[in-house]
Amino acid sequence: MKTKILAAALCATLTALPALAQERFPLIPPEQRTPEQAALAAAIQGGARAAVPGRDNSIGGPFNVWLRSPAVGDKLQQLGVQLRFHTSIPQALNEFAILITAREWSSQYEWYAHHRLALAAGLPAAIADQLAQGRRPEGMTEDQRIVYEFCTELHRTRFVSDATYEAAKQRFGEQGVVDLIAVSGYYVAVAMTLNTARVGLPAGVAPPLPDLRR
Repeated sequence: MKTKILAAALCATLTALPALAQERFPLIPPEQRTPEQAALAAAIQGGARAAVPGRDNSIGGPFNVWLRSPAVGDKLQQLGVQLRFHTSIPQALNEFAILITAREWSSQYEWYAHHRLALAAGLPAAIADQLAQGRRPEGMTEDQRIVYEFCTELHRTRFVSDATYEAAKQRFGEQGVVDLIAVSGYYVAVAMTLNTARVGLPAGVAPPLPDLRR
């Protein structure tokens, strides 16, 4: 049930975004999509991302950008379904890994889309708040610490130390290690898409991440 609630919440965020300022990739109206784009849109709005009743057919977030390359977009959205809904990593920790990626890439939209999902899955708000400020969160559980250290080390050093690797392997197994690598890499691609496209936040929503470059 929790997975269905999270899927519906994400769909509500990503599929109905007429208020967003798509500065580089304007939304493609359904009637103007090619057959390949239409098929990709249907795939995105179906399955685990089933559209919330009453929402329109617009495709927002990274998906609108990926419509420009339907074959690539389809592979990416399929990978996203696997990593969001079928990962071996517990949901709250998986969302934590996504937020770590969003913070490392200063992806405002990625953080906006997944912050609520992380809290709904059980990630403490205080952990997310400290992460948003660029701080190592205090009060993490052992599992949260392992995920934080693994993902942060991978993002920042491009490598993972023996100690960090062994901790992740002992807790989550080899599949879990691969799933953490994959979810981090996938959401780097999402962040790259969002940042390059300048996907904006809904009207009236302030950027949730402070600029750490100052």
